[in-house]
Parts: sequence; structure tokens; C-alpha cells
Amino acid sequence: MDFSKLVSLLDSRCLYFARADKLGDPFEGSWPQLNIRPRQSSDGREIQPIGHTDIRKMWTKYVAINCWHINDHESAAMWKLYLQSNEGIAVQSSYKTLRDAIIDDEIVYLGVVKYIDYETHFLEPPGLALLGDPFATNLNPFIHKRKSFEHEREARALVLKLPIGKGHWDVKYGEETINHGLKVKVDLKQLVERVYVAPTAPEWFADLVRAVIKKYGYEFEVVHSKLDEQPVY
Repeated sequence: MDFSKLVSLLDSRCLYFARADKLGDPFEGSWPQLNIRPRQSSDGREIQPIGHTDIRKMWTKYVAINCWHINDHESAAMWKLYLQSNEGIAVQSSYKTLRDAIIDDEIVYLGVVKYIDYETHFLEPPGLALLGDPFATNLNPFIHKRKSFEHEREARALVLKLPIGKGHWDVKYGEETINHGLKVKVDLKQLVERVYVAPTAPEWFADLVRAVIKKYGYEFEVVHSKLDEQPVY
């Protein structure tokens, strides 16, 4: 993330969840072709399609997403793709730590993204409700992406905010519940394991990151990435 987003994280003690239709992927939240058109199972039975509806497309306005990259090592590609300048940072955490650090009243769902071919893959349609929420299983498309995004190795935290009316099943589609995104409270001391400074950043920037973190009362280890260090021949 850029330095300004780190400051926002420290100041608000919240993770930012962007509305799904603001992420820039037109396939966000969509179903594969085999789910949309009729097909037969291996034993000859006809499987009914879920069909394509405007309501299903509206779900991208009711789901907010916070994205993480899963890797045992730093990714040079991620540094280049997600920084607007040399002065950027990466926050290191873990799946379990992220789960435990969320202290917001919002219900947050976590999942590891699976990368599929949208022309040949069949995605299991909604089944049993999760955690007592009959709508939660409709989040399945939001933890699937096209294979061309496999380099992201993404884990996601998701918040579902449907415009529920008087009854639990009364959904007022068309009403907005999320503007551009929303903030979810987290325990930063639990969430952040260490902070990495971009490999192309100058040393003074690393010192600035340490100073700002300390100013907000935290003692996170700050590591200057060595991805750009020169090899020894």
C-alpha cells in the first residue's frame, strides 16, 4: 500500500473494504457459463441453471472486500502492481491473525480465492446457509476469479450488507448500503506482524515509517525489503 494508506490504517485502526464493483474487474461476483445455461450431469439428469438476473448483478453493490496476498516470500510483482510511487509499504500478517484481529460489529467472512476458467468450470450454487445467514452462501462467486489473476494469490475478507426491510427475507434491491467502501475495526497490535518498506524506497523513508508507527504508539518491526539488493558474483 501507499504511505498515506498506512497512516490511515494507523489513525483509524480500521481496514478498508472496497465495494466489489469498484475493484475494476468486470467478472467480480459473476457466475461461470456452466452455471448460467442448462446442462446435464454425468448420470444424464438435467441440472437447472441459476440464470442471469439483474438482482444477481446488484450483489456487487452489497459486498465489500479487503484483499491480501498469500505468499511465504515477498513478491516483486505485487510491489510493482500496487504502488503508485517508490514510497510504499506492505503489512505482514497471517490468515489466522487477520481472523482473530477483527473486532468490528460487522460479520466478516474470510476465504482464499480460487482461480477458475469461467467457460468450463461449474461453481456449486448456494446451498446451506452459513452462520445462520441464509444469504451468505451467495458470496461464493466473490472468492473465485479468472485464471489470469492467479499471480495475485489472494485471500479475501468480505462484508455483506443487503438492504433488508422489515422481514428477514425482505431485500429492497436498488437501495444502497455501501457508498464506495466501509471501514472495519481491527486490533492492530494483533494484526500486524511486521511492516516491509518497498525495495526501491530510500533509507530516509524507512526511518519515516518507523517514526510514524512509533508516534501512533506501536512498535512494529520495520524491514527494508532487499529485493533490489545487488548479487555477489
